[in-house]
This record gives sequence, C-alpha cells and structure tokens, in this order.
Amino acid sequence: MSLIQFIKSKTFLKHLLFAVLGLAIFIFVVIKWLNISTNHNQKIEVPNLEKLSLMKVERILKQLDLNLIVIDSASYNPLYPKKSVIEQSPEAGDFVKEGRKIYLTLNPSGYANVEIPDLLGKTKRQANSQLMAIGFRVSDNVVYVSDIAKDVVRGLKFNGKDIKAGEKIPQNSVITLKLGDGYGGSQFNKQNGEEEN
Repeated sequence: MSLIQFIKSKTFLKHLLFAVLGLAIFIFVVIKWLNISTNHNQKIEVPNLEKLSLMKVERILKQLDLNLIVIDSASYNPLYPKKSVIEQSPEAGDFVKEGRKIYLTLNPSGYANVEIPDLLGKTKRQANSQLMAIGFRVSDNVVYVSDIAKDVVRGLKFNGKDIKAGEKIPQNSVITLKLGDGYGGSQFNKQNGEEEN
C-alpha cells in the first residue's frame, strides 16, 4: 500500500480524528485547570491597613484569604500608633488574587537609642548642628557655667541630669547645652566688665 493510499484510508482518517479530538480535550482541560489554579478573573481589593495594629490586620486579611509578611520596621513616627502599619505593598485599592502576600512595614514602639557624640570644646553652633543631624532636638534654654571660653560646650543635660559622650538616649530627645560663660575663674564684674579688687 502506497503512502497516498494509506492517507486516504479510513484507518488513517479515524486515527487523525482521534488525535485532533484528544488534543482539543487536552487543551480544554489545561485551560480549565489554569483558570482554577490561578484564580482567573478573581479580584480581591486590598484594604487600607495604615495605622492598624498587627492583630487587626491579621483578622482583616484572614477574612479576605490574604497572607501577611512583616518585612521591616521603619524609623519611629509619632503620628502613627506604636506597632501599627506605616506602609503596605500592594497598596490599598489594588486588586490581587486569593492567597496573595501583603508586605507590611511597622512603626516601632519608640525612638531608637542614639549614642551621644563627644561635643566637649565645640562651639554652640557646631554642637547644635551635630545633635540635630543625628536626630536630637536642642533646647533654647542654655545653662551657663563658669569657664573662660564663651559659648563653648562644657557638658550636656537630658531630663535635668548630666550626660556624657557614649551614653545612649532616645532619638528626638531634647538636650540642653552647658556652655562656658566667658568669665571663667577670673574675678570679673559681669555688669561693667571691669576686674574686681
């Protein structure tokens, strides 16, 4: 039997029909399986989780069949409750599928402790700049101590107590500068600037 006769035979046509039908069924089953396994056309709107506690977030996401992952803690932000959500990804209003992971950044429970730098002998201006650069606030009220150098740092105070370089206090704390008064140990009359006898 020649090839042309075989192609025209009922046996070949029957096998060809079965093959095409089998392929069509296979494609149909694969498409249906993909639709089910990838939740095709399913949309869950991501809620706004900002400023919510982790417990509330877990409850909300569980109801929506979404998962959460805490990726980081940001720098403390006093505008947000402690241990609450500061950022989320995907963002509120985005549409996701069931089981999607929502990544959260939380607000720490307070400011991080920062080491006090060595400012002895620095000018008031240098000390202000350095303290503000690392996240402290500097009090407008200055404590003057007897020292020959005027407006030079002779110490620091926090909550009414003396603090030293190397100690750690919470960022954003208010620090009071102890500065030299410019008169030192010499007996100057501070009113007229003349030396007393």
